[in-house]
Amino acid sequence: MITKRISLEIKDKIAYVGFGFNSTKSMTSLDVETMNELASIVEELHTKSNELTGAIFFSHIENCFLAGADINLISSLVTEAEAADKSEQGQNIYNRIEDLSIPTVVCVDGVCLGGGLELSLACNTILASNSTKTSLGLPEVKLGIIPGFGGTYRLPRKIGLPNALDMILTGKTLRADKAKRLGLVTEVYPRENLLAMAPKFFNKKESHHSLKESLKELATENFVTRKIIFQKVRESVLKKTNGFYQAPLKILDVMDSGMMKGRTSYLASEAQAFGELAISEQSKNLQHIFFMSESVKKYNGPKSIKPLPVLERGAALGAGTMGGGIAWLMADAGMHPIMKDLTVEALNLGLKQSSQNFAGALKRKKITPDEFERKQRSITAQLDYSGFKKVDLVIEAVVEIMDVKKKVFAETEKNVHLECLLTSNTSSLSVEEMSKALEYPGRFAGLHFFNPVHLMPLVEIIVHSKVSPETVEALYKWVLRVKKTPVVVKDGPGFLVNRILMPYLNEAGYLLEEGVSVKDLDAAALNFGMPMGPCRLLDEVGIDVAVKVAKVMHEGLGERAHPSKFSSLLAEKKFLGKKSAKGFYLYDEKGKVTGPNLEVEELLPSIKKKMSETDLQMRLFLPMINEAAAILKDGIVGTAEEVDLGLIFGIGFPPFRGGLLRYADSEGLDKILAALKHFSDTVDKERYLPSTYLEELVANKTSFYEKAAH
Repeated sequence: MITKRISLEIKDKIAYVGFGFNSTKSMTSLDVETMNELASIVEELHTKSNELTGAIFFSHIENCFLAGADINLISSLVTEAEAADKSEQGQNIYNRIEDLSIPTVVCVDGVCLGGGLELSLACNTILASNSTKTSLGLPEVKLGIIPGFGGTYRLPRKIGLPNALDMILTGKTLRADKAKRLGLVTEVYPRENLLAMAPKFFNKKESHHSLKESLKELATENFVTRKIIFQKVRESVLKKTNGFYQAPLKILDVMDSGMMKGRTSYLASEAQAFGELAISEQSKNLQHIFFMSESVKKYNGPKSIKPLPVLERGAALGAGTMGGGIAWLMADAGMHPIMKDLTVEALNLGLKQSSQNFAGALKRKKITPDEFERKQRSITAQLDYSGFKKVDLVIEAVVEIMDVKKKVFAETEKNVHLECLLTSNTSSLSVEEMSKALEYPGRFAGLHFFNPVHLMPLVEIIVHSKVSPETVEALYKWVLRVKKTPVVVKDGPGFLVNRILMPYLNEAGYLLEEGVSVKDLDAAALNFGMPMGPCRLLDEVGIDVAVKVAKVMHEGLGERAHPSKFSSLLAEKKFLGKKSAKGFYLYDEKGKVTGPNLEVEELLPSIKKKMSETDLQMRLFLPMINEAAAILKDGIVGTAEEVDLGLIFGIGFPPFRGGLLRYADSEGLDKILAALKHFSDTVDKERYLPSTYLEELVANKTSFYEKAAH
């Protein structure tokens, strides 16, 4: 029997069930048709079980076993009952796999996520390939949902409660070797040996133990012990998420209350929870981010008719923290980078940064000690241009002074080959102006990374009037290659992210001048869902850096970007933030906050102004929405999605809100406009003057996302 999506072949009394049959896609997901076919095949296996010695599940597609449920299917769900029913349908199919009287073995090569891992857990034995592409996990929590096909029921019985909670609540994925250490995977083999080795495990058919037996070593059959585990994990989740995310808490409720239940009763609770979460606004927002993230993985800009430059060797101009981070990224991607600066001290700082990044990956077991040594040693630190003729991509990260950057690029251009791409990591200076220093400006663009490079996923590719299509496309594909998220933006003050961030930071300065306390200001932002408050963020960025960027923004945007004086006052007193151990807060030698800087408190008004948290949040976030509207009006980016993607991945705008403009749409643009007009009348006319783009949206009774759709 051969079906459209799944093959079934019986050979030597063994049933081989192959996913991705006749597929032209690189990934296989569980859509409705695939699930229906799987249900039919499983029933056939039950019928023929007396004639079979076992069943082997595998994939015809290299590097992908099953990528989980089709997200489009999940996003189409409208009611709780419909979503719960879909969950129950999947559970029933997997229960039938689990209840087969013959041994079942899964051969995992590549991606095995969500419903793919849940299917594997319903089988007796999981074998995995030693490919670096092999990864196993239940990432549903990242979409704001609970694993709905029995994953929360079966995983603790396979690897123990603490390890299962860690996987399910974080959505983390495991490589094959780690999965074997945890007992999730029985054995690891080369890809080409998986199917041949699978029948050897038929005579090792494991029974599915009761909860009491499988978790005995953890003593979790003891009520008190189990309660302590869940209490500690719940405290940890609340600390990490501030209680903003529904899914992890719902997952804990289901697992905690269901641990001693039988399969039928437990799975009913899991399906109900899936139904509640899948149609929630929060899950829809997180699904929206998933689709945005997927859409940028394909380059949709102007296609080049010329061959794209091959970017094999890299160089970072300027060392220090940022240059070291960029050199690390290139080294991690196998580009054997050169890191050039003017002093040995700067080079040592850059090497220290790259080494710290690799050491962190080693500690998390993302790389081996050999990889750590090889990659760190692949960085060549030097004071001259020797070897630059072999470099294909240069990323400049020197001081933010236009004349200095122009001089560096004019000099560098003479020392590289004609196909080499030259880029600037500038955070605010005009790339259009910078390009004038080059004889061949077509191969130049901005490539703005966010600090710290190893943690921040966004990269802004800044284009100018003379940049060639092949340069933009090559850089876009390179950013994807190094596992970052690219967004192409036009030149302009602050580009995309910093242009929207500066009104937020600037307004914080004005609120402090009005008498709002640092504590209240940062608390308001944290309670909105931001990863840190504006004062803490200014310390992280560097208050002197913020002052320079604010000046550029003021010159480019006019009076609505008139900077608050407070940051300049702090910079004059050498309160520069984390890098000087003193800013709004005090820092120890490891960069951790030790408390508020009382000297800053003395510079603030003695009479404190109490404002409601809602008013503080409106004062902080309304200027961001307004500036985002102006950016769309100016064509810096073309869509609301690009704005939201930039802010989520660039400054950590709360993902559960779906993005700044999706949040604005959900609040109602008429209310946003009315609030801006109110603050324009009562606080500052220029800073809160509504964008004409926003006024047009309200007048046309449309929204940021509806406008983009048309």
